[in-house]
Amino acid sequence: MTSAIPPTTAVVLPGTGSDEVFVRNVFEGPLRALGVPLLAPSPPAGDRLADGYLEELDRLAETHGPLLVGGISFGAHLSAEWAVTNPGRCTGLLAALPAWNGPAGTAPASLAARLSADLVAENGVDGALAKSSGGVPDWLSAELGRAWRRHGDGLAASLRTAAAHPAPSLEDLKGLDVPAGIGACVDDPVHPAEVARAWAAALPRAEVGESTLTALGADRESLGRATVLAWLKASKS
Repeated sequence: MTSAIPPTTAVVLPGTGSDEVFVRNVFEGPLRALGVPLLAPSPPAGDRLADGYLEELDRLAETHGPLLVGGISFGAHLSAEWAVTNPGRCTGLLAALPAWNGPAGTAPASLAARLSADLVAENGVDGALAKSSGGVPDWLSAELGRAWRRHGDGLAASLRTAAAHPAPSLEDLKGLDVPAGIGACVDDPVHPAEVARAWAAALPRAEVGESTLTALGADRESLGRATVLAWLKASKS
């Protein structure tokens, strides 16, 4: 382990409709290179998505001590929410692809989650996948196919829970004085890079790491590396 990095355990949460498999594919390698073990909890079912994850972070902090918390998209929102309310139990933040701050409003990721929930409710998981696969890159279609089926009957409720759950406000983030790496894909219209930059500007000790969806399609770890490297830079500031 690099001497500049204190012993810590990372807990990273997936985004809406995603799962811990994707989290491990993105973050496990970059964190392993630093000697940081990764815990990637599986998604709580249905409308327990947000509350269940926040409770799991509480439990893991009791077991492992202060955590390096993070997530992708909605998982980034939840990890930052937990960190804001538990600053003494948080050693840092890895927030990849934050989608909004404060209330969701008309954020593209929230609208997409609501539309997906409606598709699932009307057509079932397999029917919704068939209707939503047009124009979607093959890698993303495969990720959705695996993760959505694993969510099963709770998927629509899970999507609606995420779509309506507020992210931390920029004012909230100003009080989180831990090293934070914020990951952005500059070609992602659903998770605008401007949101990642706004988070980084609000946080006292944050850096932005940039990549692309094209790179993510070819190499899942590209997003994890960008986020972890940003966290390392913030840790030295």
